[in-house]
Amino acid sequence: MGGDGGADPVRVTAYLYPWDVDGDPGAADRIAGLGLDGVTLAAAYHAVRAVTPFHPRHRIVTREAAVYYRPAEARWQGSQLAPVQADPPGSFERAAAKLRGRGLRLGAWAILTHGCRADAKPTLCVRNAYGDRYPWALCTASPAVRDYATALAAEVAALDDADEIELEACGWYGIDHGGAHDKTGGAAADPVVRWLLSLCFCAACGDGYARAGADPGELRTAVVAAVDAALGWGPDGAGALLRHGPVIEGVLSGEMAAAAERARAEAASQLLREVVAVVRAAGPGKPVLVHADPDPRVAGSNPGYDPAVLLGPGGADGIVLSCWDPAAAGPLVARTAKSAPPGARIVAGLLAVSGLGGRPATLSGQAEAVRQAGATELRLYHAGLASADDLDGIAEFCRREG
Repeated sequence: MGGDGGADPVRVTAYLYPWDVDGDPGAADRIAGLGLDGVTLAAAYHAVRAVTPFHPRHRIVTREAAVYYRPAEARWQGSQLAPVQADPPGSFERAAAKLRGRGLRLGAWAILTHGCRADAKPTLCVRNAYGDRYPWALCTASPAVRDYATALAAEVAALDDADEIELEACGWYGIDHGGAHDKTGGAAADPVVRWLLSLCFCAACGDGYARAGADPGELRTAVVAAVDAALGWGPDGAGALLRHGPVIEGVLSGEMAAAAERARAEAASQLLREVVAVVRAAGPGKPVLVHADPDPRVAGSNPGYDPAVLLGPGGADGIVLSCWDPAAAGPLVARTAKSAPPGARIVAGLLAVSGLGGRPATLSGQAEAVRQAGATELRLYHAGLASADDLDGIAEFCRREG
């Protein structure tokens, strides 16, 4: 596709779940009729409740964490972590065949360190400085987690219908995006507090902190003190908040923070290298895209990586950025583009569902802003969740871009 005014061609694709297409005889035609260049279809996904506005058999689906392709049982024998096959099996393959039959290029989308029913293996979950475990977050520093992530990524890369591979949560997961009916009350609204609450203190992470030059026990004590002081938690409660206020610089020393960042970056980089290597081996020639944020402290679906590392030697072919906030999208893309090596794909994900806060009618303006900032292609979230009006907005946007 090309933008208005003769701009360089920019691919426009959209996300889908297998259940959006599987069992709906009209879905492939409906999606192809939007004018998209392709779709990114979930092959492995976390627990979710989602709407399916046009499906003939259901309107709301609830799914536990699962894989939607048919996994190779032999690969997972003896593994500490293994994916659960969705019921009915093979919905990814059936949906992919229908979409490809309508001429759509297909990306396979996999979630790695989030939503593997990790509560069944609590020792492999992130454990914060208070000793609380995050059952939604697998610890990136754990060898067993790396084994799981690489095996899952290799299976997805080998899927015949996948033209490219898109990896989400390929790095540190933390306090964000945890569970249903969240009652943390915005405690992690401040980005520094969010980072502190996302630091893991399992045995593997303790070893990493020690190698990076920090005493794990001292670091843990300092993190607890910093969070309590920032939020007014702990025995002193409001007194700590009054004494320290929201500023926590100085409570956690610069040396400790730097050591924690080094340890986290090394663990994330190791996971990245191993995952990308197996994807390239299992799916030769298939581009590898990773959801990420250019701030190395970020943990979550878009974990933090220096773009020069993420897209450098041994890294991915492209980065997928969450540009759901139009006001922040341009600066986010520009910051990433500045650090990315030449030729890297910079994908801007735009929110196209009004029920999630998106503004489909303004997609053209949003697209122009991120293109000017350095985005090389666009990804719309989410064609399966979109209402009729949302789909009209997406189709109109694609017509303008065509």
